Amino acid sequence: MKPLSRIRNAIGGIFIEGSSRELQGVSKIIFAVLACITSIYQIWSVIWGKLDPINQMSIHLSLILILSFFAYTFSKKINSNKKLIALDIIGGILALWTGIYYTVNAERIATRIPSIDSLTNWDVFFGFVLVVLSLEITRRTIGFPIVVVVFIFLAYAIWGHLLNGVWAHREMSLTEVLDQLAFSFNGLWGSSLAVAASFVFMFILFGAFLQKSGAGEFFFEISTAIAGRSRGGAAKIAIFASAFFGTISGSPTANVVTTGAFTIPMAKKTGYKPTFAAAVESVASTGGSILPPIMGSSAFLMAAVTGLSYGSIVIAALLPAVLYYVSLFFMVHFEAVRSNLPRIDKDQLPKVSKTLKNGWQYFIPLIVLVVFLLQGYSPSRTGFYGILAVIAVSWFKKDTRMGLKKIYEAMVDGAKSSLAVSAACAAAGLVIAGIMSTGLGGKLTSIILGITEGMLFPTLLIVMLICIILGMGMPVAAAYILTAMLAAPALIAMGISPMAAHLFIVYFSIISAITPPVAVAAFAAAGIANANPNRVGFEAVRLGLAGFIIPFIFVLEPALLMEGSIIAIIYSTLTALVGLVSLSAGIIGWFINRTTFLERILLIGFGLGMIYPGVVSDIIGIGGTILIYLLQKRRPVEIVENSTVIQGSELQQ
Repeated sequence: MKPLSRIRNAIGGIFIEGSSRELQGVSKIIFAVLACITSIYQIWSVIWGKLDPINQMSIHLSLILILSFFAYTFSKKINSNKKLIALDIIGGILALWTGIYYTVNAERIATRIPSIDSLTNWDVFFGFVLVVLSLEITRRTIGFPIVVVVFIFLAYAIWGHLLNGVWAHREMSLTEVLDQLAFSFNGLWGSSLAVAASFVFMFILFGAFLQKSGAGEFFFEISTAIAGRSRGGAAKIAIFASAFFGTISGSPTANVVTTGAFTIPMAKKTGYKPTFAAAVESVASTGGSILPPIMGSSAFLMAAVTGLSYGSIVIAALLPAVLYYVSLFFMVHFEAVRSNLPRIDKDQLPKVSKTLKNGWQYFIPLIVLVVFLLQGYSPSRTGFYGILAVIAVSWFKKDTRMGLKKIYEAMVDGAKSSLAVSAACAAAGLVIAGIMSTGLGGKLTSIILGITEGMLFPTLLIVMLICIILGMGMPVAAAYILTAMLAAPALIAMGISPMAAHLFIVYFSIISAITPPVAVAAFAAAGIANANPNRVGFEAVRLGLAGFIIPFIFVLEPALLMEGSIIAIIYSTLTALVGLVSLSAGIIGWFINRTTFLERILLIGFGLGMIYPGVVSDIIGIGGTILIYLLQKRRPVEIVENSTVIQGSELQQ
C-alpha cells in the first residue's frame, strides 16, 4: 500500500471503533497474564488493600489501558490482520509509564488543590497523555460518537466563556482545564471511575466465574423447561434466559451475544421472523439491567450516588421490572398465536424437576449476594463473597468443578469484559469535569425548567431524551452516572422523589441500548439473526414500548415503587398489568382473534388508559377491553400465517 493511501486510511480509521483482536503466540500469553494480574489486583485492592483512591484508580486505569491496546485493534477499517502494531506498543508503554507516574505522585496529587496549586511540567505531560490514551481506548472499545460527546463538553469548558447569557462561564486556561480533567476528583478520578474500579469490576468478575462454573447452561435449561412448552416457546425461552443472565451481567450487548447465540436460531427455526427474533432477544437482554436483585449493578450505582439503601432500591424496582417483562411476554405470545407457531416437541424439552435437581446449587451464589447486601456489606466485598460461593458450588458436581485452570480463565475473561466499561467510565469522568468546572450541572436544571416552564411531562420528556442520547453506546455504569449528574437535579427540583427520579434515569440510560440510531444491543442481535440492524432496532422499540412508558407511570404513581398502602399498590399493579396486556394485543394485532384496525387503536388506547393512574381512565379502559373481548369471541377464529388469513376450520382439516 502506498504511503499516501496508508495515511488516508489511518485518518478514516479514526472515526471507526476497533475490533476485538484474536491474539496469538507470545502476545496472547502476555495479555492473559496481565488480565489475570488485573483481576487479582482488583480483588486485593478492594478487599485487603489500603490504597488511597487515586493510587487505586491510577493502577486500575493504567492496567485497563494496557490491556485495551492488546485486546482491540486501532480500527475495523485498516487493521484486519489483528496483529499488534507500533501504535499499540507505544500506547501500552505510555500507559505503563503514566500509571507509574501517578502511583509515585499519588499522595501529592490527592492533597493538592486543583486550579490553585500549579502543575509541574511533568504533570502537564503525563496528564495530557492520560487524557489522550483514555479517549483512544474509549474510541476503540465503544466508538467515536462517545469521543465526540467528550469533545463537545471539553470545547464548552475551553471556549464557553465566549457565549452569552446563562451558557457563559468564567474563562479557563488550557492548563486549568487539564487540571480538572486529570488531577481532580471531578474528572478522571471521580465517581465514575471509582465505581468501575471497585464493585462494577467485581460483579463483572462474578459473572465471568458464574459462566465458567456452568451456571449459564443451567439458567438456559431452566428457562427452556419453564417456557418451552407453550406455543412459540422459543422466544419465551429468550425472555427467561436473558432475564436470568442479564441481571448478573449488567451488559445488554454481552447478554445478547451470550444467550442470543442459542435463542435467536431456535426462535427462527420455530417460525419467528429473523427481525422479530432478534428484537425479542435484545429487549429481553436489555431488561436484565433493571431486574432485581442485582440489576446488572444498577442498584449499587444508585445506592452509591443517592445514599439510598440497596434494599429499598431493589424493592422499589421490582414491580416496574415485572411489568416490563410481562409486556414483552404477551407480545411474544400474541405473535406466536397470531402466526400459529408450533409448540416445541415435549420430548426435546428438559423437565423442570430434573433441571432443578441438577443445578439448584447455582441459586446459592445469588442468595449469598442478596443476603450480604441486605446485611449492609459493601458491594465490592459482597461480589467477592459471591465469587467464593460460585467456586464452592461448582464442586457439588464433578464435571463442573472449578480448578486452577478454570479460575485462571475466569480471571482473564472478567478483566477482558471490564475493558469497555472502565473506558466508558473514564470518558464519563472527562465529561463530568467539563460539567463541574463550568457550573453547567447547576445551570442545566434552571435551563430545563425554563424551557418546560416547570411543567412535569415536558420536563420528563427532555430528561428522557438526554438520558437516551448520552446513553447510546455507553455501558450502563457510565451512562447512569453521567446522566444522573446532568438530569437528576432537574427532576428532584420538580418535587419528584430521589428514588423515582434516579430510577427514571436508570431506565432510559439502559433503554438506549435498543433505541436507534445507536441501538447496540439490537445491532448485536441483528448480527446473530442475519437481519437488518435498523429494522431490528425499530422492532425492538415496538416490543420494548413498556420500557418507555413505565418510567413515566411510576413517577406519576409512586404505588408502583411500593410506596403507599397495600391496597393502592395491589390496585395500581393489577390495572397496569391488564393495561399492558391490552397494549400488547393492540401493538401485535391479536387479542383472542385477529384484530381490525379500529380494534388495534382502541386496545392501545384502553391499555394506556389503564396504565395511566386514575380511576376514570381505569374504568373506561377495563370496560372497553372487555367489550372488544366479547366482540372477538363471537367471530370465527382467524390465524395470520405468512401474510395470508387461514380459517381455523381449515387448520383442522
